[in-house]
Amino acid sequence: MSRRRNLLRVAIILVVFVTLSGLAIALWAQHAILTVSEPVMYRDATPVPGRPVAIVFGAKAWSSGPSSVLKDRLDAGIRLYRLGTVKKLLLSGDHGRHEYGEVNTMRRYALERGVEDVDIFLDHAGFRTYDTLYRARDVFGLRSAVLVTSEFHLPRALYTGKRLGLDVVGLVSDARTYRSWLWNDCREFLARTLAWVQVNVTRPMPRHLGPAIDITGDGRATHDE
Repeated sequence: MSRRRNLLRVAIILVVFVTLSGLAIALWAQHAILTVSEPVMYRDATPVPGRPVAIVFGAKAWSSGPSSVLKDRLDAGIRLYRLGTVKKLLLSGDHGRHEYGEVNTMRRYALERGVEDVDIFLDHAGFRTYDTLYRARDVFGLRSAVLVTSEFHLPRALYTGKRLGLDVVGLVSDARTYRSWLWNDCREFLARTLAWVQVNVTRPMPRHLGPAIDITGDGRATHDE
């Protein structure tokens, strides 16, 4: 009985230690990500410093068009393009299934608002933030960019980009309060922790890489419709 009690005590101590260690890493990740990202986050497009490309991150797309979150991200990216802050748009999203493709919805929306087809590049394998930025560097050859996404997501995107060696600034795309804001904030706490581990410890390969694509060329080479 005494031995069993001692084993139980050791098990409890280990669980507490692992839990506290995980919480410490999570809290440090939040601090590190916000410290790095906040100085280069913009909430208005006008003062954003010029970069060759804006990377617009995908979000839910419906058969009728982009969701409100995705629409706001696209509008912010298009605003940068119209201002001349960027020359190209890299639209990155989930196109892992034939019947679902965020990037084609994004392209159609940008075309309808006057963006030249040659200036629209599609990243069909932007399944997660890490993949998008890794591919932006290694497939599209980017060294600097404006990242365009929602406020809850932008700090993690900026931190990931910087840790991957990119010179990035960010534009907050939020044009309204979204119904899912509480869920997004809670999920992001975990996502930031994972991002910190990815870029500082594990450094995984993205799900897909592929041949190099010249971002200064014709974006139509990346289109599939």
